[in-house]
Amino acid sequence: MLSVHQVSKTYAGRTLFSGVSFHINRGEKIGLIGPNGAGKSTLFSLLLRESTPDDGQVTMEKGLNFGFLPQESAPVDDVTVLQLATGHVDEHSRWELEPKAKRILKGLAFRESDFERNARTLSGGWVMRAHLARLLVQEPDLLLLDEPTNHLDLESLLWFQEYLTTYPGAILMISHDREFLNALCDAILEIAHSKVIRYRGNYDDYLREKAAREEQMQSAFENQQREIAKLQQWADRFKAKANFASRAQDKLKMIDRMERVDAPQQAAKQVKFRFPQPPRSGQRVLTLKGLAFGYGQTPVYDGLDFEIERGQRLVLVGPNGAGKSTLLKLLAGALTPQAGKRELGHNVKLGYFAQYRGDVLNMRHTVLQSAMDLPSRPGEQLARTLLGSFLFHGDDVFKPVGVLSGGEKSRLALVRLLLDPPNLLLMDEPTTHLDMGSIDALIQALEDYEGTLVFISHDVHFIRAMARSVLHIAAGVLTPYAGDYQYYLDKTKASSAREALTASLTNHQPLSSSEMNKGSPGAGGKTKEQKRAEAEARNARSKARKELEQKVTHIEQSLALLEKRKLELVDLLQDGATYADAVKFRALSEELEQIEPKIAKETTAWEQATEALEAMAAV
Repeated sequence: MLSVHQVSKTYAGRTLFSGVSFHINRGEKIGLIGPNGAGKSTLFSLLLRESTPDDGQVTMEKGLNFGFLPQESAPVDDVTVLQLATGHVDEHSRWELEPKAKRILKGLAFRESDFERNARTLSGGWVMRAHLARLLVQEPDLLLLDEPTNHLDLESLLWFQEYLTTYPGAILMISHDREFLNALCDAILEIAHSKVIRYRGNYDDYLREKAAREEQMQSAFENQQREIAKLQQWADRFKAKANFASRAQDKLKMIDRMERVDAPQQAAKQVKFRFPQPPRSGQRVLTLKGLAFGYGQTPVYDGLDFEIERGQRLVLVGPNGAGKSTLLKLLAGALTPQAGKRELGHNVKLGYFAQYRGDVLNMRHTVLQSAMDLPSRPGEQLARTLLGSFLFHGDDVFKPVGVLSGGEKSRLALVRLLLDPPNLLLMDEPTTHLDMGSIDALIQALEDYEGTLVFISHDVHFIRAMARSVLHIAAGVLTPYAGDYQYYLDKTKASSAREALTASLTNHQPLSSSEMNKGSPGAGGKTKEQKRAEAEARNARSKARKELEQKVTHIEQSLALLEKRKLELVDLLQDGATYADAVKFRALSEELEQIEPKIAKETTAWEQATEALEAMAAV
């Protein structure tokens, strides 16, 4: 359906591709990988006909239609979420597409009350979800997806992953998510050293085939070099002797006629660096005693006892709404408990890395200044090295922080945290917006980290590398596993490594007493009272969520009426006939003055209600 033949492309004096050829066939699901700056986005622009190759050609079947999801910042018109998802279609098509669009929007975690919201009121991440829904509704012949999982929570990601397994068209996707590529891809295209090489199978298959190919190339290269050296040695030894001169020349001609095997090109070496280590904390790092917390009438924790000890590397797992993010925020002090105590241990310096950390950055600083303006005063070379590992290359370090994207600000905040690390590090989805090389750099940095680490992640590769113990959370109940992620998978008999991150584990085997964290409620087999309490908590959360959703809908309807009346008043006051009637003009002016504070009050109430609803969903 699409063919790239001998394509070359140079950008800013650097050759991105040279003589690249490959095909995309109907129904294929292909992962596009390569280091940052290798040309993945440029290749997309060539396929979309947004740019042209310097040499070669891109050909495709007549009538082939594309769907493209950029990494971020897709534009949005003045339409509702549902209209955006259906693609502004005509009335006849709308009735056909709306049921499908609603199913897809729900799969991507939109609520029914969101369907009629103006898409321009959404945050950037939710706008990208709505655009993704639009593409899935349209079902183009070829989907081009640039990091499509960046803006998805774990349950939405799992839904999206399952949906794509039966997608009828072809897919070419850029992704740093190994599990996502493993679950979906039947081929991998790697951009490296100005070439595009195709590998069969998923990401793990690619790693094996690439290693075998490089080993074969290295062996062939070394064998040829030995043969060349042997021929050259013979020629050098006998070329001065009359009886052997002609044979020596023959040896040299044999060398010239050889079709040379190129030396395998080495992958870019992983950046090695040492950053300042934190001071040593006491053995007991942080303790929660009898802690209670909830959102409105929705309880999350009640009588929670929990303790973190020095050197732990703990990952929090469990279904959405179970309380993972809430526990991390309580540990960080970002939320205040309604009862009980939170106690930091001796000499504990705490650092909390949330998914969005723009509030800790000075917008007037350059990227480099921000990385160096820390109590530890890191040198410029160390700061530049670490910034390079997290995708800030060359002149990027001189950009003002204020012009960075959300993902860039998140990466910069991560760099600052590594350059001046605390001895207790709490991290929420630290690999979001990182490519594979940067994730490996983060893993390498944290392997050397001497402090205590507690984190949430949906990146199974990162979890396997970092976690030494697992804490499963469900309905406010904590169940610890005193082993790494594979140990947790084995104990729970999980169906897959990714799905186990959100599993409720109601049928898991009881744990031995040595695996229990003393004082943790719900550790071990659940009693009838615990199950009843969990059910009551779920019902209370569901009731509170519905009440909040109804409140949001009511406020949105009220705001719509107020805004409509405001526009009517403005139109009337601009009418010459109204201006001529002094009494009417004064009455309308007074009504307009009174409506403004009403709109402001309702807007504040809407913001508070939606924030509470989002917080409840993130529990």
